[in-house]
Amino acid sequence: MSYITPNTSHRAVATLHWIATITVATLAVSLAALTLAGFLGWLPLLRMPLQFGDTTHEAGGFVQTGLSILLLLIAACLPSGWRVLALERTHRDFSISMSDVAEAYRICHAADRGDAFTLREQFDAVKERILYLRRHPDLGHLEPDVLETAAEMSYASRELADTYGDENLARARSFLAQRREEIAQFEERIDSALAACKDLRRERDTVTIEEEMQQSRLSRMAEEYGDLLAELGFTRPRARVVALPSKPVAAE
Repeated sequence: MSYITPNTSHRAVATLHWIATITVATLAVSLAALTLAGFLGWLPLLRMPLQFGDTTHEAGGFVQTGLSILLLLIAACLPSGWRVLALERTHRDFSISMSDVAEAYRICHAADRGDAFTLREQFDAVKERILYLRRHPDLGHLEPDVLETAAEMSYASRELADTYGDENLARARSFLAQRREEIAQFEERIDSALAACKDLRRERDTVTIEEEMQQSRLSRMAEEYGDLLAELGFTRPRARVVALPSKPVAAE
């Protein structure tokens, strides 16, 4: 199990940055003072002979002056690093605080949806929510400001908690489940009706085909045995149809 947390690492970086700043600033001021004292003749300057061919130059003063200027520039840039660290710490603290507020609000709003709070006055309702969050096992380590912010947010959204409470949601889900069962039953009835219609149409087609087959057999029998039946006297006499005279239309 690792005991290094983001806060611990950030404190370590801040400590190292502070030590580096103090060290660089001390070296810069000390070296600049030594260089100035050397040019004023109070202290000797750095001796560093540099040889170019046969010519030897004393470059100790230039090297000491350059190092002094470089350290002073670095020391002047270090405060910007402090500002960057301060901004990072502020942003991280803000992110942590917002995540804590969101978690506390989620827990408080869930409890509000379950009718855990009964007080309606703003002061009493917010206090009741703060006490609930403070007793919660997962939120006891949070700061009071975070709990108060989450409680105020929960009180502001109490109407949503009342509208979309657990009881209302359970009632809505029960109603939808009942409607789903009714739809399933209606679907079964439609499937049964469709199956019955298909059976009736199939039976009707079968009866129609059988009637056509019998009618065709009767026609073939009449064609084949019509003369024989007529000769044997099995034919029916044709009925005489007498045309009735039309009634004259009376003249107007």
